[in-house]
Amino acid sequence: MDTDYAIDLEAVFEVIAKAEVITFRFVTVSPRLLFDTRHTESDSPLLTTIPRATSLEHRFRALKQLRPRFKVPERITAIWWPKYASSLKDSGVFERIQRRLAEEGYPQLADSAEAVLRELCQQEHVETQNAITGTGYHALWERKA
Repeated sequence: MDTDYAIDLEAVFEVIAKAEVITFRFVTVSPRLLFDTRHTESDSPLLTTIPRATSLEHRFRALKQLRPRFKVPERITAIWWPKYASSLKDSGVFERIQRRLAEEGYPQLADSAEAVLRELCQQEHVETQNAITGTGYHALWERKA
């Protein structure tokens, strides 16, 4: 079941419309969704999953390695998304990401963006199943027979 945390969608929409680099953090999976809107004639914007960083400095270094032809951005906007990744679509957030890609001149990236979201949702599904079956998890208490 998804959480009932309130999200200021208008603020999220504004970030998507204006920010240069955005990461989404999720509750159930450690990978982050990275949306880097920077582009050149030879480099398109990027929407992908990336591993969780151990520090802000690590995130900036990793981004520089991922996008070596770009300068390190002044800031990376992080959005904590306390719901399932699929709710990005239900809330209209993912549509705003796709709209931004189109506005930047890359409407053809909508299909690959859908694939990234499907992959993230699949990872979430696997992690949920692991939690239910106990794979990689341990109980805080033991059930007495």
